This record gives sequence, C-alpha cells and structure tokens, in this order.
Amino acid sequence: MNSKDYLKKYSRWKEEFKKTGSNKVYKTNYGSIIAPLYTPGFENCETYLDDLNFPGNYPYTRGIRRTMYREKLWTMRQYAGFGSAEDTNKRFKYLIDQGQTGLSVAFDLPTQIGYDSDHQLSAGEVGKVGVAIDTIDDMRRLLKDIPLDKVSTSMTINATAAILLAMYIIIGEEKGVSQEKLSGTIQNDILKEYIARGCYIFPPAHSLRLTTDIFKYASEKLPKFNTISISGYHIREAGSDAVQELAFTFADGIQYVSSAIKAGLDVDRFAPRLSFFFNAHNDLLEEVAKFRAARRIWAKIMKEKFKADNPKSLLLRFHTQTGGSTLTSEQPENNIIRVAYQALAAVLGGTQSLHTNSMDEALALPTENSARLALRTQQVIGYETGVTKTVDPLGGSYFIENLTKDIENKVLEYLEKIDKMGGVIKAIESGYVQNEIQRSAYQYQREIEEKQKIIVGLNKFTTEDKEKFELMQVDDEVEIKQIEKLKQIKKSRDDIKLTKALKELENAAAGNDNLMPYILESLRADGSVGEISNKLRKIFGVYKEVI
Repeated sequence: MNSKDYLKKYSRWKEEFKKTGSNKVYKTNYGSIIAPLYTPGFENCETYLDDLNFPGNYPYTRGIRRTMYREKLWTMRQYAGFGSAEDTNKRFKYLIDQGQTGLSVAFDLPTQIGYDSDHQLSAGEVGKVGVAIDTIDDMRRLLKDIPLDKVSTSMTINATAAILLAMYIIIGEEKGVSQEKLSGTIQNDILKEYIARGCYIFPPAHSLRLTTDIFKYASEKLPKFNTISISGYHIREAGSDAVQELAFTFADGIQYVSSAIKAGLDVDRFAPRLSFFFNAHNDLLEEVAKFRAARRIWAKIMKEKFKADNPKSLLLRFHTQTGGSTLTSEQPENNIIRVAYQALAAVLGGTQSLHTNSMDEALALPTENSARLALRTQQVIGYETGVTKTVDPLGGSYFIENLTKDIENKVLEYLEKIDKMGGVIKAIESGYVQNEIQRSAYQYQREIEEKQKIIVGLNKFTTEDKEKFELMQVDDEVEIKQIEKLKQIKKSRDDIKLTKALKELENAAAGNDNLMPYILESLRADGSVGEISNKLRKIFGVYKEVI
C-alpha cells in the first residue's frame, strides 16, 4: 500500500471513529491530548526517525549501550538504611545474599543536615528514616565485611555529601582498596533540596562550591565514582508531573555543569561521571517515553550548549526508583502490582539501575520479607518476562515516538523559560519552580478527590476490611546507644590533633582551597559530621527559605 492510499484509509477511519467511537478526551498526566490512534499518517511521525538512530548512538533515544540488557542486566540496587550501623549492615548482607547487585544507603535526618546524634535537634530522629552516622567508626561498622572493590555503593546524601564521601574513601583505604578502584555514586544534588526536599544547610552559592570541590577531587582521584546523582525523583515526589521532573532536573544539571566549568574544570573531565536519578510512576507508556526523551535532551544539551567532545560526556546514565508517593496505606497489597508496572516502565525505558519500593512503605520502613519481595519483582522482570531479549522493545511504536517527542518539546519550553529568568537559582529564589510543582500537586490531588483519576483501593474498589501487617519499627534504644558510642569516641580521641584539623578546615572554607583534603584530615582525627558541618556553618552561614 503506498502512502497516499494509507492516508486515505486513515482519514476514513478517523471519520468512522467520530461516528462510532468514544468521544471522551484523554490526556497525558502533563496535559497533552492523546489521540485515539497513532499511525504513520499522524502529525509529523516521519520526523521521529531523525532522532531515533540506533542504540548506543547519538542522541541515545534508544539506549546508551548497543546491547543494553542482552549483555548485562541493570544493577539491582535496593535502598536500605535504618537504626544503627550494625542494623543496616545486616540488611545489606541479607539483600546481597538474595541477589542484590549494588548497595544504596539511606541516612537518617540528623546525618543529612549535619547534626550529631547528641544534638538537641536530633532528638527522636536518630536512626528513624535511615542509618545514623556520626563518625568514621560508624562507617566502619556500616561497611563491615563488605568488599568495596567488588560492590558499588550509592549514598543518598546531599548537604553533607563531601563528609560521607570522605568517610567512604577512608574505609576503602583501611580495607586496602585504593581510591582509583572505588565505585559508586554520591547524590550530591543540593539544588533539588531547595526545590523539593528541604535538607539543605548552607546558602546555594556555598553549597555549589562543595559540589564542584567534589567534582574536581573525584576527577583526579576517583575515576570510577559518580560525583553527583542529579535527582528528579524528589521533584516528582513533591508533586511535579513527568515533564516538570525532567525540566527542573535538567535545569539543575545545567547549573552544575556551568558552575564546574566556571571553577576551571574541563567539561570532558567531569561530565562522564555525572549521573541522574528519576522516578517511575503508574502511567507505563508515559514513563517509558519520559526516559527515552530524557536521554535525547541531555545528549543535545551537552553537545550543543556545552560543546562536549567526549562521547561519554553525552550519555545520560540514570538510576530509577519506583514512586513512593503512588503507594497507598489502603490495601497495601495493591502496591506490589503498582511497583511491578513501574519497574517494568523503567526497564523498558532503559534504566542503568533500579530500586523497587516495598508494599509496606506507605506505613513504615520495609520489613525484611517485603524488601525481599521488592527485589524479587526486579528479578522476575529480568529473568522471566523476556523484555530484556531485544534493545528498546517499544521503539518505533507510533504512540511512544509521538509521546517522546511531545515530552521533549515541553521540557525544552520550560528550560527556555528558566534560562530567560537567569537560570535555575534565580528561578528557585523567585519561587517559580516551587510554585509550578505545587500547582501540579494540587491538580493531581483534586483529580483524585473528584474521582477523575482512579486510585484502586483509595477512591474506588474500596473495602472496610483493614489488613494487618507486621510493620518495621526502630527501637528507641538505638538513639541511646548511638549517643553513648559518640561520647566514647569524643572521650578517647586526640583533641589537639582534631582542633588543628578543624581550624585548617575553617581557614580553607574562608579561602578558595578545595575542601575535600581538609574534610578527610578532620575525619582521620575522629571529627564528627556535626563538628565538621559546624565549622562550615560558621563560614558559610545557614540558608533560610523565603516564604
């Protein structure tokens, strides 16, 4: 059938559909109208071929590797951390025994915002939403018997990222693993804290200095370590839609690259170690298209805006976590199904690593059994479904390609608007980014309450029966014991050595030196997360959000 005949048939089908088909208008979650059928005759379908190319080739729409999962599955990296270092170490070993292929560390709130466990603001929060880490001794116990030359470790830490990375380096040295052999990721994405999460300490300019100090140090000393995981996950959790998730994440990414270049770094030295972190929500095909569009957008940004020459600088490598905000405390078993489809979207979209949430996470931290089931979800997708047998299995779908292009165009519109504002820091300071997310979150919640959007078990197909589950609880004794360990460290250390190291750190913070070597020396003198953070607070100040 030639193209003219096909277009005639398509036109006739559209007319017949209008007479007999549904008149209901469906939209994407970000507001675009979804056509009832996509064909070669649909608007500009032929233009998609320009941006498709082959997997492993620019602009990487179809994947960053030619073979994708045919050669090697994604890294199964379950996020874990609670209570004491010993508690979390035990969970790590359990997950590794169950087939997990990478570690991902959750830190408690005091650690994230630079307070020791004995600080008055830490009361009631020690070890509750992650593991409590005060000193290098805690990190030793956290990583006991973990082979750092064989296991890559991701650490979700931002404001205090330099301190935790320095701890990891020291533990590697103690285990006989040189910095060149250490592999993993430090989140180190402070801008999204101002946008969506709130775990910041210092004003943005000083926070960016710490970020670029890590870039520079790692480009020279840690060739296998990803120096940042630019996170859209938390932006999506705060209520953004898929387009905003990409747009605001890439706006942050542009700022990080610009700041590093301004600090004198060669883009092709640090850009290959940039990584990203995205969310996977319930709309399977929209999420697949989002991931495909993301690769294409970032490759073009790095090539056209930053003139990167190294092909590795163009690659968008990303970790995915299934959507925590999509989980319901009502009928928690339904979360198993949600997570499975979200994980499938991430795999069909070409993720490099994946965390699958546990069914009980809307109620508490995951139990050992629910964490195992979440891991098994990934393993079933990887080994049983067959979706890994070919690269980009949905590529070429008229709907997927149209959706990919539509998301790309709308993301670029946001980026242009932010650029005209003077960049993402200006957009954050003006409240623009936060307001856009709040608007989207309000719209989503209203659609649920008005039953325009159905959430099974929440606003439809509900039941009065309350399921009973074994829930994870962190013993309050953890805080008492953690404070006691901290007291012992402070009592036994060399105070003269520590005072000297902290003073040198303070002086360096007041100047222009890279802070990583000074943080390392402060930790070797048994300085704590809180003590090091306080020295930086003294020089940098503390950020106060303008409301």
